Amino acid sequence: MENSALNIVVLVKYVPDTQFDRHLTGDGHRMDRNESILSELDEYALEAALALTDARGGAKAGNRVTALTLGPAAAAAAVKKSLQIGATEGLHVSDDALAGSDASATSLALAAAIKSLGAVDLVITGMASTDGETSLVPAQLSARLGLPQLTFASSLQVEGSTVTARRDSDDFSEEIQAALPVLVSVTDQANEPRYPNFKGILAAKKKKVTTVTLAELGLAADAVGPAGSLTRVDAAAERPARTAGTIITDSGEAGIALADFLAAQKLI
Repeated sequence: MENSALNIVVLVKYVPDTQFDRHLTGDGHRMDRNESILSELDEYALEAALALTDARGGAKAGNRVTALTLGPAAAAAAVKKSLQIGATEGLHVSDDALAGSDASATSLALAAAIKSLGAVDLVITGMASTDGETSLVPAQLSARLGLPQLTFASSLQVEGSTVTARRDSDDFSEEIQAALPVLVSVTDQANEPRYPNFKGILAAKKKKVTTVTLAELGLAADAVGPAGSLTRVDAAAERPARTAGTIITDSGEAGIALADFLAAQKLI
């Protein structure tokens, strides 16, 4: 079957920069997102989508890559960078009621947003978000959308209506396939993400970004946030300060002292 144009949705998330310590704030123990960026792991998902569409002639040939994010107004920065990298358009689900949503409530809102876009061939995500690191949303989203899931893909190909992904483990690799439409999560081994260039930055200013609320997606406020979540954080505490290690001064028997220390820790 001849390869045709693809309509791809890529999930992108606005997450705290991993260069800085992460903090919780407020009574709900929510992540402080003041210093946030596009999740690095989502860049691999975006690159996978762009590589597939570039091979089919890009946007000029009718291919579309929609960068979808969910979060407060500041989260639009994740969509903006995605457009600079090469996504053709953006969709931002922004509603105060979303604050405090767990993976289940998040996947519910994302599923509604994807359905609002009409027929979609591929939904591509990173293997996890760098803030929650649960890897739950891709599987939950595939169930809500009724799509087959190919998760933790280290390579991705689409031939005709068949999607083939390679999944690597420490001991073996396997190829898994599904027919379009399908949801795929890719690992950080899948590709080498591209960077925004000057042309892409200028082009992004003309690309369409749509912002929608829960009501526009047909969702009630209590379907998400703490009320719609299956989990909650009851308590949180600062990570204990790192204690000083054991210093062994070599006075001729440092090797013995080191061996005794490792044996005491049951490391040898």
